Amino acid sequence: MQAAVTDTINKLADTANHAAQQLAAVPDQELRFGDLLLKGGWVMVPIGILAILGLVIFFERYFTIRKASKDESNLMQQVRSSILTGNLESAIAICRNSNSPLGRMLQKGLLRIGRPIKDIEGAIENIGKLEVSKLEKNIGILGIVAGIAPMFGFLGTIAGVIKIFYDISKTDNISMGVISGGLYVKMVTSAAGLFVGIVAYVCYHVLNMMVDKVILKLETDAIEFIDLLEEPSK
Repeated sequence: MQAAVTDTINKLADTANHAAQQLAAVPDQELRFGDLLLKGGWVMVPIGILAILGLVIFFERYFTIRKASKDESNLMQQVRSSILTGNLESAIAICRNSNSPLGRMLQKGLLRIGRPIKDIEGAIENIGKLEVSKLEKNIGILGIVAGIAPMFGFLGTIAGVIKIFYDISKTDNISMGVISGGLYVKMVTSAAGLFVGIVAYVCYHVLNMMVDKVILKLETDAIEFIDLLEEPSK
């Protein structure tokens, strides 16, 4: 009886050891983000380029627009003081040295003093349009990235699915493991494309909102400047 029990215990121990060896032999199935991106295939290259392009444009435009949106109340006060004292040369020099969109607009208006107010308004408006165009430079590319990146992602997924079913037709292996194993890898391109597109879409509208604020501020300061020029004639 004791021998039978000992034999059973030995068999259980052998079974446990065998199971442990099998578990140890199973390869690590942990999903690594970097490996997953590499498995996305060639489509990940244009998606990556679009992502880098979008980030470069966003940060370059962000700091440019932020610089243009700085508070110019001190500039307006100095220009007002110079105009009220009749020192136009000083006002022009102040605007020139400011090196800002508002400064260039006011400088153009000051150089037109002596002409009808409509001419001064037109000159300021034209310079304002040029300054806004400079601020909006390359922002439209972010909109293009937001539209193209998801398309590249879907293209990669569709190409991957076509390849999966082509391989199935050649090997006649319709197992779920073959289909799902290849499909989840190809879906990476769709996820990457959508992610880049969403980020580019948000960045595009953030920059546009910043430009709109700058435009509103420039228009307000331009109106204040025109009112200042009309004060002596009232």
